[in-house]
Amino acid sequence: MIKEKGRALLEYISRYVSLTEAEEAILLSKVTYRKYLKGQFIVQQGDVCKYECFVISGCTKMFHMDNEGQEHIVMFSIEDWWTADMGSFIAQTPADYNVQCIENTELIMFSYDVIEDLYAAIPKLERFFRQIIQKAFIASQKRIVRSFSLSAKDRYIYFRNQYPKIEQRIPQYMIASYLGITKEFLSKIKSELIFEQ
Repeated sequence: MIKEKGRALLEYISRYVSLTEAEEAILLSKVTYRKYLKGQFIVQQGDVCKYECFVISGCTKMFHMDNEGQEHIVMFSIEDWWTADMGSFIAQTPADYNVQCIENTELIMFSYDVIEDLYAAIPKLERFFRQIIQKAFIASQKRIVRSFSLSAKDRYIYFRNQYPKIEQRIPQYMIASYLGITKEFLSKIKSELIFEQ
């Protein structure tokens, strides 16, 4: 099962580093494959994030729940993307974020100890993970800049253009949360854009 499901992961890794067949076999022998149902949590706020997860199929959201019970979505993940509370995973401290499945989701999961073992067994994987973490950090920094430099309308246009596959799969109120606006205001923006066409 893991060999069959791991093909997408190996193809993804090959974009960054080249693994031998023996290294691929070591990698697949150490990871965990798991299915989650829509609505299930992969990580819950306050728990230590035990896994870094590669999405084979499905869709997840990462969000912080404030004291008023309001969700603040910071990220979505679909096929060929990664999800985890990286701060919690790297430091092994309580998570600031929840990661929840929006659809039935299949994951390949790397525990903290397994990643350390893999770095020792296959040193080039350390370079691979450094590259994807750097990429995630840059994306996060750019998102912060967009949040205070673009209007809500421009943030939505950017989201729609950048992630067309995601918009079709998730409810409007989640997109609104991600953009930091109400769903009513998002509806108004969408109406304006239709009118402008």
